[in-house]
Amino acid sequence: MTPTTLARTAIRPPLSRRAVIERSAATLILVAVAMWLLANVVESPGQFFSAAVAGLNNGALYALIALGYTMVYGIIQLINFAHGDLFMLGTLFSGFLLTTVMGQRESNVVAWLLFLVTLLATMAFCGTLNVVIEFLAYRRLRRAPRLAPLITAVGMSFVLQQIGLLWNGSGQRQWPSVLPSGAIHIGAVQIDYKFLIIIVLTVPLLLLMSSLVTRTKQGKAMRATSQDQDASRLMGISVNSTISFTFLLGGALAGAAGVMYQQTIASTRFDLGFQLGLIAFTAAVLGGIGNLTGAVLGGVLIGLIQGINDGAPYGLGQKWSQTVVFSILILLMVFRPDGLLGRATGE
Repeated sequence: MTPTTLARTAIRPPLSRRAVIERSAATLILVAVAMWLLANVVESPGQFFSAAVAGLNNGALYALIALGYTMVYGIIQLINFAHGDLFMLGTLFSGFLLTTVMGQRESNVVAWLLFLVTLLATMAFCGTLNVVIEFLAYRRLRRAPRLAPLITAVGMSFVLQQIGLLWNGSGQRQWPSVLPSGAIHIGAVQIDYKFLIIIVLTVPLLLLMSSLVTRTKQGKAMRATSQDQDASRLMGISVNSTISFTFLLGGALAGAAGVMYQQTIASTRFDLGFQLGLIAFTAAVLGGIGNLTGAVLGGVLIGLIQGINDGAPYGLGQKWSQTVVFSILILLMVFRPDGLLGRATGE
C-alpha cells in the first residue's frame, strides 16, 4: 500500500448509517430482480426471451418519446406534458396520410416506399407543431415562476387531446398495416419482422440525435443554452432559435414513434398520449431527466420490465403492469433521486 493510498484511506469519511441502509436496500432490490429474472429463464427460456423481445419493441418506442421530454427539460427545465399528446397526433397523422390520402392498405414495395415518405412527413408535422406550441404557449413564460409553464403544458395537453378526439373519435380506431408480416423463429423464440423494422429505424435515429447534440455546432449551442442562457447570448448564440430547434427535434422523435406505433399496433386512440406519455416521462426520470443516454436506457428498461411481467411464467400479468413499473420508479426515487445516469446538481 503506497503513501498516496494510505492518505486517501485516511481522509475518506466513513459511510453514515443512512448511506449504509440505502446501499443495502438497493442491493437487495437488485438481487430480488435478478432472482426473478433467473427463475423465469429456468422455468421457460423460450417464453422468457419472447416476452423480452416484445418488451424491447415497446422500449424502443418509449425511448423515442422520452428523448423529447428529456431534451426540452435539459434546455429550459420544463416538463412538457403535452409531448405525449403530440405523439398521439403523430399516430393519427400517419394513419390518415398513408391510408386515407395515399390509399395504402397492403404490404408491397410501393407501400414500403410511401411508408418512409409518411415517416418523414409525420416527423416534420410533429416537429413543426411542437415549435408552434413553444412559440405561442411557452416562450413568454421562460422567466415566469416554474409553476406557470408547467400548468400551461398541462393545459396544452388537454387542447391537443381534444383535437385528437375530434380527429379520431371517442373509440379505438383500427388501421391497416403495410409492414411485412411474418416472423423469424430461433428455437422457441419468435421475432416479428415488424420488431426488426422498428429496431432498424429507431437505432439510427437515436445515434443521429446523440451525435447531433454532442458533435455539431448546433449541439454545442444547445448545451451552452442549457447551462446559462444569458452567457450564451453574450457569446452570440440565438437562444430563441436554439430552444425552437430543440422542440423541433423532440417533436420529430415523437412523430417517428407515432408512425411506428400506428403501423405495429394498427390502432389509435385520442387518449393514447396520456398513457404512453406518462410511461415515457417515467423512462426519462428513471434514466436521469436531462440525460439523453439515460432516457434511452430508461425506455428500454421499462419496456423489458413490462414485457417480462406480462409474458413471463412468473409475471404478475398485464393488469399489474403499470403497478410494477411505477413501484420500481418509486423505489428508485427513494434510493437514487437523480435517476440511473443523472447527476446531483445544486441551484
